[in-house]
Amino acid sequence: APVPVVSVLTRENRLGGAANVSLNIKALGATPWLFSIVGDDDKGRKLKKLLVKENLCGDGIFTDPARLTTVKSRIISKGQHVARVDEECTDEINSDLENTIVEAVQKIIGEKKIDVIVFVDYDKGVITPTLFDRVNEMAISKGIPTAVDPKKRNFRYYKNVSLFKPNFKEFTDGIGVSVEKNDFDKIRQLAGLYQQKQNLEIIFITLSESGVFISNGIQYQFLPANIRYVADVSGAGDSVISVASLALASGLNPEIVAWMSNLAGGLVCEKTGVAPVNKEQLINEMLSQKTVHSLLNFSGL
Repeated sequence: APVPVVSVLTRENRLGGAANVSLNIKALGATPWLFSIVGDDDKGRKLKKLLVKENLCGDGIFTDPARLTTVKSRIISKGQHVARVDEECTDEINSDLENTIVEAVQKIIGEKKIDVIVFVDYDKGVITPTLFDRVNEMAISKGIPTAVDPKKRNFRYYKNVSLFKPNFKEFTDGIGVSVEKNDFDKIRQLAGLYQQKQNLEIIFITLSESGVFISNGIQYQFLPANIRYVADVSGAGDSVISVASLALASGLNPEIVAWMSNLAGGLVCEKTGVAPVNKEQLINEMLSQKTVHSLLNFSGL
């Protein structure tokens, strides 16, 4: 049978996953501290070199000889995705590695002023329920806000957090209920019930072309999507959780958190491949929307 044949012209290595969230946070002017696991392999060493190149601290990146470093190879032709090849291990890390990460986080919390802790879960086995509970308890005891970008496996373990940001598929898969993306009344109802059950201060659901939903348990808001050219959705969720987390740490109200994050996700979709949001471009986009920008204090950006 005929199969697609790909002629390779160029190869490019980019940081992805939680490292891309760190890139976004740095691009927005904050200082990220990254904690994760790589394998004892060439790709893990290459990732650490990329962190150095981007001036990101790799002290919280630990090596597990039993794992592969997660790599997603995207095949792109004429600006469009053709296919993706994944190399990864999704088994949960062992208790020794759990302890290593928790102790490293505890050390940073003790030494630095931490404004927000972001749990970016890609279902790769690094954020275990035990690791989350221990770090989240630390955050609560220190009064540090927490933000979670969940996946299905640990979806129901995330409780008592400041901001919970699933996308539509993650939310419906996580609660096990089917609902139409444009059934806003049903989404609001289901989100409210889950928010109360899990003790989530803010629930923020991205709905792709249908916009975003956000609620603090008292007030809720649906914001429409910003219609723009979409080249690639890779990394859009990373930009959304990055902006949302920093907006949360800055004390902005939920509507502004959702609005800024929604804009950032849209801007990143205009780029091909995984890429962080551009701070100046985001500010200019916010300033161009005169109906809302008067509510913001841009000095914090």
